[in-house]
Amino acid sequence: MIDRYLLRYFIAVIEEGNFSRAAAKCNVSQPTLSVGIAKLERILDRTLFNRTNRRVQLTPAGVTFASHARRIEAEFLAATEALRDARERPLLRLGVLTTIPDRNVCTALKHVLNGGRFAIELMEGREGDLTGWLTGGRIDAALTIIPAGSARFTGMPLLTEGYSLALPVAHPLADHAVIDASALADSPMIVRRTCERLADTSRHFTSRGVRPPFVARTASDARALELVRSGLGVTVMPDSYVCEGVVRPRLADFAFERTLGLLFADGDRSRQPGAAQAFDEIAGAVLSSFAVEWS
Repeated sequence: MIDRYLLRYFIAVIEEGNFSRAAAKCNVSQPTLSVGIAKLERILDRTLFNRTNRRVQLTPAGVTFASHARRIEAEFLAATEALRDARERPLLRLGVLTTIPDRNVCTALKHVLNGGRFAIELMEGREGDLTGWLTGGRIDAALTIIPAGSARFTGMPLLTEGYSLALPVAHPLADHAVIDASALADSPMIVRRTCERLADTSRHFTSRGVRPPFVARTASDARALELVRSGLGVTVMPDSYVCEGVVRPRLADFAFERTLGLLFADGDRSRQPGAAQAFDEIAGAVLSSFAVEWS
């Protein structure tokens, strides 16, 4: 293994043109640098420099090794700088509700991370998971549903959306703006197991005497949407889920809504430097991602 200091000695001799100036640049004595170069040549089993009284010149082996040495040193410096940046950026532990569309989450976080000022650690969970993590201090904030009238948390509401049906474009009712549950009695249903309105959806259908066949039960909203797009069934999802090949008519008399936003365990968003600004940026990026999605 070649120690990094030997590469630094080697590159310094190339750049300075002689051993004495290279030693000064590396803050070592000339004998120390000479011993280091000799050690490097022994490790490589090659002579790297032709030495004269006035100058040193790279041998053919030295020319070949120089390109590799410069690249290794550049990569080392880049890695060191990246780690230094990561240490200096405040780390924000953000919980994200599983039923927020992946595209919106990724778009928002990419916008913030590309700014380079904050490091983010993402934790995904259901609504109850997130509030528990907030209470226990495992996360700094959660992008989730803002509970009404909660004294335990401070919320930053961002947007409100409803729930609607997701049907494949080839469905016989795809051109209807509003569909009654009874009209879906024979349509295979896809159960979104992570849906916060799953019990309400079930009651809505059963109270109307509708018990459609279940074609799938999934914890992945992306898979549920793909199952719909493929024509395998229908489901109920938040309005923000959009996909080519899927239409989103309203479900008659299903008036549930959810308000999404950033939730904090207390009112202090500035427990670490830059945190308040970071959360404001995340909030703005989330809003922008939903605006683009719905446009």
